Amino acid sequence: MAEILLLRHSLTKGNQEGRYIGSRTDEPLCQEGIDLLKGKKAPFADRIYVSPMKRCIETANILWGTDSLVLVPELRECDFGTFENKNYAELNKEPAYQAWIDSGGTLPFPDGESMDVFKKRCQAGFARIVRALSQKPAGRVAAVVHGGTIMAVLERFGYPKRNYFDYQVKNGCGYLLTPVEGTDLWNTKCWP
Repeated sequence: MAEILLLRHSLTKGNQEGRYIGSRTDEPLCQEGIDLLKGKKAPFADRIYVSPMKRCIETANILWGTDSLVLVPELRECDFGTFENKNYAELNKEPAYQAWIDSGGTLPFPDGESMDVFKKRCQAGFARIVRALSQKPAGRVAAVVHGGTIMAVLERFGYPKRNYFDYQVKNGCGYLLTPVEGTDLWNTKCWP
């Protein structure tokens, strides 16, 4: 079975401002995000899967210099609903936001996705990539996705087992995954 490089897209303006940038805001990388990638050497990948969001496509194009990308819609970021494109300072006095915080993030985002639906969607997208690898083997593939997507996938498939937030990763970084023999789990190693 192949290795999978699961990579978070580079910086956007919304990331810099601490905003909830989900599936409703299709913003490009900012100049700092582009500059961040210039110093990185992407490992060879036989195939490159991406979330259909601009920030992921641009990251993949910069790192691998190709437009031959396989779009995986299930790997897009969470729909943050009415919190979308807002930051803590803009939300901290809203009762719905305080209720969401008090729930430990377990309540659905108002007019958006629940964490359970989001996680299952991302995990299904990852499982689709794994199935594709069993049908058309490759040495290594890359998947350029979102921070929340990585956490959702690795909470289910990562080894050693960790909690969702334990898999947080900075922009332009990720995990190199190798299969755990006889299971559907994947060993995780930080990249770069």
